[in-house]
Amino acid sequence: MLKTRLLTAAALIPAFLAVLFLLPEPYWSLLMLVGVLIGLSEWAHMAGFKPAVRYLYIAASAVAGVFFTFWQGPENAFMQEYALYWGLPLAAAFWLFLAPLWLWSRARIQNVYLIMLAGWWIVLPLWLALISLRAISPWLLLAIMLVVWIADSAAYFAGKRFGKRKLAVNISPGKTWEGVLGALVVVSLYGLALCFAFQLNLLLIVGFWILTVFSIMGDLLESLIKRQAGFKDSGSLLPGHGGILDRVDGLTSSLPIAAFFLHFPLYYQAWMHSA
Repeated sequence: MLKTRLLTAAALIPAFLAVLFLLPEPYWSLLMLVGVLIGLSEWAHMAGFKPAVRYLYIAASAVAGVFFTFWQGPENAFMQEYALYWGLPLAAAFWLFLAPLWLWSRARIQNVYLIMLAGWWIVLPLWLALISLRAISPWLLLAIMLVVWIADSAAYFAGKRFGKRKLAVNISPGKTWEGVLGALVVVSLYGLALCFAFQLNLLLIVGFWILTVFSIMGDLLESLIKRQAGFKDSGSLLPGHGGILDRVDGLTSSLPIAAFFLHFPLYYQAWMHSA
């Protein structure tokens, strides 16, 4: 299993780096949209949507994504900018307030419209965050994604070696507090290396801790959905990793949070101006 995971990662990482640094806009946006649509399809499958409903759900998401990418609104601004302006705060609000309540209650959503909305609310902001963070700098996006990937790997190996106390036994029995501690330690070393290499403020490490916590929350929420649906993996597209959602679950929470707080000064100025 581990060998398969490593082989898949070895194939995916160079391809991802190539498109991250070489692919021009709007092709980056469209390629990331394809990935998000696959994730939404996996979400709809886990939610038990009938095939016709599932296809309509994905088609509506695809049309909206293309619309936001290419259509212009008032003042010649692309509609994607309006989606970013409203989408990132809504995503941050979800992960700050609603997701912890969902995990605490372990509520099973039965209403098809609510589960559709939840899928959009969880998955689509990842697309917006990938676009907005890459627009700032591909290196910035990569550095933030590395926080999640490093934390995930460190938690896995630390949990395997030292794990005793379960983190959320009713949601994901394999996760342990020792794994969380291992993730925080290794992420701290990564942050420390960046601070010394680029003369950055050591508060960056605190930011990485926050992103690690949110990445674990995203992982747990997807695990809850899979457990309630009776699925081991969200899909089978990536050998050794499962589906797209299995690979990006930690990113669905951490990237929108990072994007929102990096853009927070702009939001603050807009809110002060409107007041």
